[in-house]
Amino acid sequence: MKVAIIKYNAGNIRSVAFALQRLGVECEITDEPSRITAADKVIFPGVGSAGITMQYLRERKLDKLIKSLTQPVLGICLGQQLLCSFSEEDKTPCIGVFPQHVKKFEPKLKVPHMGWNALYNVKSPLFTPELENQFVYFVHSYFVEVCEYTIATTEYIQPFSAAMRYKNFYATQFHPEKSGNIGEIILENFLKNT
Repeated sequence: MKVAIIKYNAGNIRSVAFALQRLGVECEITDEPSRITAADKVIFPGVGSAGITMQYLRERKLDKLIKSLTQPVLGICLGQQLLCSFSEEDKTPCIGVFPQHVKKFEPKLKVPHMGWNALYNVKSPLFTPELENQFVYFVHSYFVEVCEYTIATTEYIQPFSAAMRYKNFYATQFHPEKSGNIGEIILENFLKNT
């Protein structure tokens, strides 16, 4: 199986590669369109700014490439947000796989939201039933409301989409690569079940 991790100006890409290596999965970090389209699975991770990142992706036409992919794709954290249509961060038009707006948390509690939260209402091949109420690791200031694409929910200030799916596109607001054994199960589910 060929797994491509999309390379761009975001943090946290190496930790995803290390998580896959722990699972015994070879992967390639690349921004080469031919290598991305040739992969069996594509992972689109990231930590960073929506506006700066979308500018980088557009300059290299990676935004259009990502939207055109037909194999299973997993967006992680900023990757999930950029797969939406618009982010309140820097008022940024995004890739548009999910027709959703990414919103900033109201600062009723500490923002960014950072820490472990339980998943509930889990579904799709990404989540098996035993993952209901299991804890995963989040660090973010922006979120997607619960919607028709939501495949797992959590709550901080309000309920929001912990994970989403549309056709071959999967996305998690949390970091499976930083979520211990539960995160490894989710990554394995993406690799084996999608």
